[in-house]
Amino acid sequence: MRSPSYPVLPARGLRAAVVLTLTAGLATAVPAAHADTATTQAPTVAAKPYMGWSSWSMQSSKYPGLNPDGDYSYLTEANVLKQTDALAAKLKSSGYEYVNIDAGWWRDNAWKPEFDQYARQTADPVRFPHGMKAVADHIHAKGLKAGIYLPVGLEKEAYNNGESPIWNAPGCTTADIVYPDLRTTNGWDSAYKLDFSRPCAEKYIDSQAQAIADWGYDFLKLDGVGPGSFKSGDQYNNVADVAAWQQAIAATGRPIHLELSWSLDIGHADDWKKYSNGWRVDTDVECYCNTLVSWENSVDDRWDDTPGWTRHAGPGGWNDLDSLDVGNGEMDGLTKAERQSYATLWAIAKSPLYTGDDLTKLDDYGIKLLTNREVIAVNQGDTPPARPVTPSDAHQVWAAKNPDGTYTVALFNLADAPAAVTADFSALGFTGKAALRDLWNHENLGTYQNKITEALPAHGSRLFTITPRGRALTTTGYEAESTTNTLAGNASAAGCSACSGGNKVGNLYLGGKLTFNNVVVDKPGTYLVKVAYVSGDARSADVSANGGGSTSHKFPSTGDWGTVETVSVPVSLKAGANTITFDSANWYAPDIDRIDVPKSPR
Repeated sequence: MRSPSYPVLPARGLRAAVVLTLTAGLATAVPAAHADTATTQAPTVAAKPYMGWSSWSMQSSKYPGLNPDGDYSYLTEANVLKQTDALAAKLKSSGYEYVNIDAGWWRDNAWKPEFDQYARQTADPVRFPHGMKAVADHIHAKGLKAGIYLPVGLEKEAYNNGESPIWNAPGCTTADIVYPDLRTTNGWDSAYKLDFSRPCAEKYIDSQAQAIADWGYDFLKLDGVGPGSFKSGDQYNNVADVAAWQQAIAATGRPIHLELSWSLDIGHADDWKKYSNGWRVDTDVECYCNTLVSWENSVDDRWDDTPGWTRHAGPGGWNDLDSLDVGNGEMDGLTKAERQSYATLWAIAKSPLYTGDDLTKLDDYGIKLLTNREVIAVNQGDTPPARPVTPSDAHQVWAAKNPDGTYTVALFNLADAPAAVTADFSALGFTGKAALRDLWNHENLGTYQNKITEALPAHGSRLFTITPRGRALTTTGYEAESTTNTLAGNASAAGCSACSGGNKVGNLYLGGKLTFNNVVVDKPGTYLVKVAYVSGDARSADVSANGGGSTSHKFPSTGDWGTVETVSVPVSLKAGANTITFDSANWYAPDIDRIDVPKSPR
């Protein structure tokens, strides 16, 4: 994770979700059709995850030829116009509509900034010789929407010894909007923290919002926001800033999508949902290397870091997994299998789909990935976001139950070697037959019994719609806190309002164990046991039966210590009474609420 000083180098997390609208011939700006904010009952801003293009992936890459005038020099008016035209020609018909201008539009190649007389960022005359309104006009003329980027706080260079006046705020200067001790804020400490107990501070945000509205922007990415962005403490708490931005945007009368970045604190998810339309849940996906991304840094992190956020996504505000760079082949830095898995996770997680690729050089495979109508429908339709139904091990199954009774199901092989991955229908809540459709290949696969198994390449995936034709799964439930169970080490029962029976077993750490006794089944075999658990972060437990060998499984985060989720784990049981043990081994395990054991083996 990189986070150098922002004025020196806009590295990880600095990419802005700035969307702007350019007019190849400087046409008149077209107002976007948005509603109010994420807090409205029927939002049209962020009613579904946004789709588009962002400049940061190419800005941040060292791929030969992308940044010929030095690091981060790719961002220019000419390049944005070129990508706008390509987006309109190649991807607009598939729903891609935003052109996102990221960090640096107000800075030269040496990262020296430009500000107007009111301490507001203004276009660097070399990067954007016609200014930001002209760029937005061009984007709008193509029938697209324009986005722009700003860091949170008052940038240090804009302070000007506290002497710069604030626009439309008589008597207010930059000295009147920050704390007297000039405490810093944001992910790079590149700005002074605004003091919203002083009325002039809100006036400054109002002035920034009015500027981008006057230019015709439809989207703002506010970056370096905390808590999060790898900073903590009062000076990095920017909830008040985000609330001020929401209010300022509303006051402009222009519907502007407000996106927050980067790697935000899930403990403030309710704040992000209340005041914004989207929030980054992780660090930058770019590798800052000679490609745009790499599998290990940090595409593969998303399978671990996304599940805790899943329940927070919905119309008006979405979990942002970052750029989807799957269209350029060699420049992406990924295998074909990795590109498909990357796109699959973004689609089923209901992440915004914005690519950072060079749209003028999309390869055939990339176009197929980015324009697959059935996969896009999963992301853009009324289907809920998927989450893991198996542990976060090397072989994973993610699923969501759709309003029509079908399931969206993805199989992932995250291992470094080919492997078979199985989706048991019992993990979805039914047994028997089901009809399958392969979404990537637009193919009906026929009827399967109880499960589907696919041979996947390293880092490979498949994506299906599964239509149940069987019956609901019948299970027997066992409460963790039952007095018939055995607790060892530090393990103890505790109250849990969200848990079945109002209790759970926690303190499973450093050898703490929970053993379910007298788990009775009629037939020997491998049973897919559904485990209800609570875990504010991803934690592992060793699971065993009848004192036999154990298997370690990683349980994905539930987002906090008050939310219950479930995954299903295979356990070999004998006919009659069994024991099932959850052992924390030498670290920390999740809290266990209950288990549900199917009547029959898989």
